[in-house]
Amino acid sequence: MAEYLSKVWKKFLEKHWQILALFVAIAIVAVAGAVYVFLWFVEQAPADLAPPVLNGWAMGHIIPFILHLIFWEFIFIGIPVLIVIAAIYGGWWKKLPDAERKKYKDAHLFGKRTKRSDAGGFFSFLIFVFFAIKVWLDGYWGVAIASWKLEYLVNNFVWAIIVIAIIIGIPILIGGSLWLRYEMKKST
Repeated sequence: MAEYLSKVWKKFLEKHWQILALFVAIAIVAVAGAVYVFLWFVEQAPADLAPPVLNGWAMGHIIPFILHLIFWEFIFIGIPVLIVIAAIYGGWWKKLPDAERKKYKDAHLFGKRTKRSDAGGFFSFLIFVFFAIKVWLDGYWGVAIASWKLEYLVNNFVWAIIVIAIIIGIPILIGGSLWLRYEMKKST
């Protein structure tokens, strides 16, 4: 079964690598847009929703802040991305020949993931480590957190996530590209 699935994936990538590249580009733009909306919201949030100094925060601020943030992310990023993906995927899927569509469905090419990964704890720890490094580099190591501005905290966490994405993403992108190139050459 694994060999059959590998062949189906290989044929899919040979025929439809452009659609995969398009979805990767959409994902990159969506993530960048989500980060931008997040930073915009943090800067524009009213003081009663998001106190500018961290010692002014309470649970009564955190929950409404998160709900408002989810709303704006959904409005500016979620809805447009869903519409674009549905339009592109729907148009592409309908243009496929019935036999090819059936082959992809039978092979569960776009089915549910059967393996589960519990790497969330590792990435949270990694984000914290890079955040701590940034705080140390900025000279805020001995400064009370209560005196930090919200913008400083958010910008440092975003910086840590971007650094991790670069450190992990570039090798994955290079390795994935080399693997795709190797698989494409192997099949010809």
